[in-house]
Amino acid sequence: MKEQKSIPVGKVQRATKFISTGAKIGTNYLKHYSKKLVNPALSKDELHQHNATDIYKSLSELKGSALKVAQMLSMDKNLLPTAYQQQFAMAQYSAPPLSYPLVVRTFEKSLKKRPAEIFDSFTTAASNAASIGQVHQASLKGKKLAVKIQYPGVADSVKSDLAMVKPIALRMFNLNVAEYDEFIGEVESRLLEEADYKLELKRSMELSSQCAGVPNLVFPQYYPAYSADRILTMDWIEGKPLGEMFKANRWTQPERNRIGQALWDFYHFQIHTLRAVHADPHPGNFIITPDNKLGIIDFGCVKVVPPAFYKVYFQLLDKDILNNQARLHTVFRELRFIYPDDSAKDSAFFSEVFTQLVELLGRPFRTPHFDFAEPGYFKSLYAFGEEIGQMKAFRESKKARGVKDALYVNRTYYGLYNLLHELRATVNTASFVDFNP
Repeated sequence: MKEQKSIPVGKVQRATKFISTGAKIGTNYLKHYSKKLVNPALSKDELHQHNATDIYKSLSELKGSALKVAQMLSMDKNLLPTAYQQQFAMAQYSAPPLSYPLVVRTFEKSLKKRPAEIFDSFTTAASNAASIGQVHQASLKGKKLAVKIQYPGVADSVKSDLAMVKPIALRMFNLNVAEYDEFIGEVESRLLEEADYKLELKRSMELSSQCAGVPNLVFPQYYPAYSADRILTMDWIEGKPLGEMFKANRWTQPERNRIGQALWDFYHFQIHTLRAVHADPHPGNFIITPDNKLGIIDFGCVKVVPPAFYKVYFQLLDKDILNNQARLHTVFRELRFIYPDDSAKDSAFFSEVFTQLVELLGRPFRTPHFDFAEPGYFKSLYAFGEEIGQMKAFRESKKARGVKDALYVNRTYYGLYNLLHELRATVNTASFVDFNP
C-alpha cells in the first residue's frame, strides 16, 4: 500500500480537504440525477459507491478523528448502505500507512531517540495502519515487539474534525440533530482518550491484569520505558487478525464457539465486575493465536460505566422486565427514551419502539445458550434498525432519545453481536453476567 509522506495537521489544511470532499460529493449527486433523468429507474447504488470511495480516500489522508468516526459508522449495519460499510470498514486495519521519516520524527519528539537507538531491529514499513495510528514490528533482547505510533496532529484536531464531520453526517446519514449534539461530546471525550497513549498504557496494564483469569484470552506485556504520549510498545502476539480469520472461514464449530465464548466472557467480566469496558469491538483489535485463543491488542477506547447508569441501564437486559410495564416505563424515563413532557402520542410511540428494541437486543439473555448464527434474529435486528432510521418521528425529534453514557455501551453490544454473528458462535449467555446491581 502506498505510504503517506505528510498529513494535513492545521485547521485550514484539514478544512480545505473537507470542503474539496464535499465538492466531489456534490458532483457525484449531479451526475446521478442527470443519469436519472434518462433512466428514472436508476438506483443509488452507483452514487453510494462513488461517495463512499471519495469520502474514504479523503478521510484516509486526514486520518485521526474523522477516519475513526467512519470506522464507527462502518460497524453500524443499520445506518449505512453496503458501499459505505465496505469502504469505511477498511479504516479498521488497512488505512494508508505513514512514511518512515514521519515515524522517526515522532520518535525523536516523544522519546528523544530514533527507533534504531532503542530497538535491536525495527521495520521501516508498517505491519498495519488504522485510523489513529499504525503498528511496526520491532525486536529487543530476543523479544518480538509491536510498536504503535500515533499519526501527527491527531489529538490536536479532534474537536475541529468532529465539527467538520457534522454537516456530512447529518445530511448523508439522516442523523437526528438533537442526538448528534447530545452524543458528540461523548465521542469527543473517547477520541481524546484514545489519542492519549499514556492513558492507554495505564489502562492496558490494569485491564489486562484484571482480565487475566478469563479463559482463553491472551494479553501482551507492555513496556513503559519504550512508550510515551504518542508511542506504545507491547509484546507482539503471534497469530492472525480476527478479520482475516473471518475471510478464511476455516474454523470448526467448536473453535467458533470457543472464540465466541472468550469474547462474550471478556466483555461481560469487564461490564459487570470492572464496570469499565473495551468499547471498540471491531475485528482489527483481536488476534487469533495458533492455539486458537483470543489476543486482545488494543485498549485505546475504554468506557467507564458510571454506577448510577449501570444500575438503570442493565435492567433492560433482565429477562423479566418486559413483563413489568411499570418498571419498564420507569427505566425508559430514567434513560430519557421518553420524557415527562412528551405528548401522549409521542410517549406511546417511543415506548413501543424502544420496547421492541429491548426485546431484540435482550433476546440472547433470555435463554441459557444463544446461537448467534441464527439468520432470522439478525435479519430482524437489521430490518428494525433500518426501519428506525426511516422513522420521521426520530429524525424530527427535538430531543435526544437516550443518555450519552449509553452511546458506547450500545455500540459495544452491537459490535459484540456482529462479531459473534460473523463467527457463527453459540455461547453460554449466563457466563459472567449478573443483573443484580
